[in-house]
Amino acid sequence: MEKKVPKLITVEAARDSHRWVAITALLLAIGVILHTISPNVGGVTPNWTIAMYSITTNLTHPGLLRALGTGFVAGLTIVPSSKSAFPLGNIASEIAGSLAACLLVKAFVSLHLGKFRLAPLIIGFFATLVSGSVFTNILCIVLGLPFSTWLKVMLPVVLVVAVLNALITQALYKPVEKVFHTTGGGDHE
Repeated sequence: MEKKVPKLITVEAARDSHRWVAITALLLAIGVILHTISPNVGGVTPNWTIAMYSITTNLTHPGLLRALGTGFVAGLTIVPSSKSAFPLGNIASEIAGSLAACLLVKAFVSLHLGKFRLAPLIIGFFATLVSGSVFTNILCIVLGLPFSTWLKVMLPVVLVVAVLNALITQALYKPVEKVFHTTGGGDHE
């Protein structure tokens, strides 16, 4: 009597792997470390966390829910290392910045500009501008500062940090993209 041998079944790996989680977690961790050790020079410190989630957002094209989660995690992780008068403001500001980055990536893709070379620069700038504006507005409300203080003192600092973060995001994007794609990453959602 001959035994029937079952057919060998092969299963293709799912396209939507969880590499986006790994790259996001890794870059957020790097961002938190750099955020913690970066000195404050003239009231300006780059926000490495924003640069890092801008890069991951540009690489992975997350949906709004993932972007919200990324922003929430980013905000929570920088609360302990915050150098501000109201660290909890980081949670709301990083959610806003991450959502702004996500919406910009979606806009670039819908306009067929997903591979635009300066997209990381623009995304890093606007994510920082949104995050910084939300954070400084919260700070003004909590501290009871007048709007003129925000406009004349805080907004210029936010703009300087946004330019700095835009340059950091652009400079780091290609090396991170190379690692991400050589290890099998790609668009997910």
